Amino acid sequence: MSVPLLKIGVVLSTMAMITNWMSQTLPSLVGLNSTKLSVAPPGVPDRSTGVLPANPEESWQVYSSAQDSEGRCVCTVVAPQQTMCSRDARTKQLRQLLEKVQNMTQSIQNLDQRTQKDLQYVQRMEVQLRGLETKFKQVEESHKQNIAKQYKAIKAKMEELRPMIPVLEEYKADAKLVMQFKEEVKNLTSVLSELQEEIGAFDYEELHNRVSNLEERLRACMQKLACGKLTGISDAITIKTSGSRYGSWMTDPLAPDGDTRVWYMDGYHNNRFVREYKSMVDFMYSDNFTSHRLPHPWSGTGQVVYNGSIYFNKFQSNTIIKFDFKTATISRSGQLDYAGFNNRYHYSWGGHSDIDLMVDEGGLWAIYATNQNAGNIVISKINPLTLQVIKSYTTNHPKRSAGEAFMICGTLYVTNGYSGGTKVYYAFHTNSSTYEYIDIPLQNKYSHISMLDYNPRDRALYAWNNGHQVLYNVTLFHVIRSEEL
Repeated sequence: MSVPLLKIGVVLSTMAMITNWMSQTLPSLVGLNSTKLSVAPPGVPDRSTGVLPANPEESWQVYSSAQDSEGRCVCTVVAPQQTMCSRDARTKQLRQLLEKVQNMTQSIQNLDQRTQKDLQYVQRMEVQLRGLETKFKQVEESHKQNIAKQYKAIKAKMEELRPMIPVLEEYKADAKLVMQFKEEVKNLTSVLSELQEEIGAFDYEELHNRVSNLEERLRACMQKLACGKLTGISDAITIKTSGSRYGSWMTDPLAPDGDTRVWYMDGYHNNRFVREYKSMVDFMYSDNFTSHRLPHPWSGTGQVVYNGSIYFNKFQSNTIIKFDFKTATISRSGQLDYAGFNNRYHYSWGGHSDIDLMVDEGGLWAIYATNQNAGNIVISKINPLTLQVIKSYTTNHPKRSAGEAFMICGTLYVTNGYSGGTKVYYAFHTNSSTYEYIDIPLQNKYSHISMLDYNPRDRALYAWNNGHQVLYNVTLFHVIRSEEL
């Protein structure tokens, strides 16, 4: 009887494992344990411009308010959650659940086949046991037909077999339970198949088309939202630690797709060698670079690479030089009339930072100061081909009091210092020739910022922070005029 007992134990333990799996795993797979209702955050307008679908969990959102007195409508872009393809994740979850249920169905069918065979054997054994019990009673009633020794042996055997009777009864009940499981799994498989068909879990072509359409709409939206007002700066992201306390590094905002070269210039004077790294990865993890020798040393850290050329301030002068990397020649040079140089109107950290060249969505700019403007900052839009000044704007902010500055969408943003606690606190808008005081924290991770420039392609700030090359992501608030919609 040891073999049937072993079979019964294996079957019962297998059934217990299946029951425990169904009770604990199925609810979490279906999502019953973690499903939550989402509520729109307070203060977010609910009137969409119609640029994108209106499901905030899986799409980009552009919300607008009523027009203000100047005919503008304020639009807010709400990015999707990190699980951008939540629908795809849920369908994948459903597909995995269906596979698990199908596997379980096969396992239960195999168990059912084994159970039926063992059940037939157990049923025959049960008949034999009950027949033995009847015979024992008959023997017990007729002592004359059996000797005392045989009687005791049969009684002892019967005592051993008697506990098997309730076990057999329980086994038959469990066999019925297996049949119920089989029926329930069959029903569950049917329900999942209907649900799968309803949400189109395997319609990958449709999902791909929806994603492609979303990307096209998003690109169209971002073209309208090309510019905006700075509202936040992320914590510093350290890319590399190299060089001296002062320097500059950058990528070309007009570089063609796939061109991720990094340009690196250590120091703020008496140097004329520019390093070129093939990619950001090479810059981060290797010392493999190409060195370009400029015809003149640069002044300060306000250089910029733009459309394949480097623009820099020639040392101890107010001359701007455009140097073409392909031809290794000066393609243009020009002077900034009345611009201070040679540490006359530098940033507060010094370093011959009198003339700061920078680029934003609108093109090339020069930031400097003049005697005529009492040492306050002057903003000049520069033609990148001729180096001629297109238009200049005078501000009321002293150049020497500025820690660093950068341009975003035609607005000059100025920091209150270069060491310790730093923030962006002054903004001059060239489109209206007005200024305002703001308060946007800027993490000064390594305590000394000697270069801070914006790259419109990356939508990021590049900084040289005490021998560390760091990046900051920026948050812009986009405004679309009603006539542009």
